[in-house]
Order: sequence, then C-alpha cells, then structure tokens
Amino acid sequence: MRLDPIGQAGTAALEYALVLPALLMIILGTMDAGRVMWLQVTLDRAVEAAARCAAINAATCGSAANIQAYAVTQMFGTTVPTSAFASATAPCGIRITGSLPFRFFMPWITSRTITLTAAACYPTA
Repeated sequence: MRLDPIGQAGTAALEYALVLPALLMIILGTMDAGRVMWLQVTLDRAVEAAARCAAINAATCGSAANIQAYAVTQMFGTTVPTSAFASATAPCGIRITGSLPFRFFMPWITSRTITLTAAACYPTA
C-alpha cells in the first residue's frame, strides 16, 4: 500500500531545499548580530575601566603602555592587541579610545570588515 499520492514523493526534499538557505541565513545572521553586540559591550566596558584606572590608579595605569595593557586585560573572552587602545589628556580628564575590526561569518552579505569603536573619559582628581 502506497502512503504518498503519485507525484508528491519529492515535495519534502524540495521544501527542505528551498527553506534551508533562508534558515541558515537567519541562524548565522543572529549569531553575527550577537557577536557584534557582545564585542561592542566588551569594548565599551574595557575603555571605561581603563579610563577610570588611568584617572585614579597611577600605580597600575601610570603610563600609556600600562593603560593599554590594562584595557587589554578588561577585554574578557577575546584577544586584542594593545594597539587597539589609545589614551590622551582631554578637558574632561583622561580619555581612552578603542577600535577593533570585526569580520562577519557571512561574507556574502557584507564582504568588508566593520570597525567597532568606543571612547570614555574619566575626570582626574
């Protein structure tokens, strides 16, 4: 006894072939969006912590190299070069900036690398 009517044996495979690319784009796009948000929040937190350290803790963050090294330690879960961070004295206090390149999983949507940036300023006492 045949369960499928004649001519409908391959419809499941055809539906799967049509839906799979869209499903993969949704899944990978969601992963990329999550990675971008997580890295931006981590970068924001690192520059804020480094600016605060530079303003109130001269023993740990007394020089530009120490500030950069401290900012790198605040980037939890990722490896970042110290050159990603810069420090300067500004009217608002100690200003720390950070920038990181980000490449998407799905290069066919955007083949270029975007740059995530963050800046924080902490007043000196």
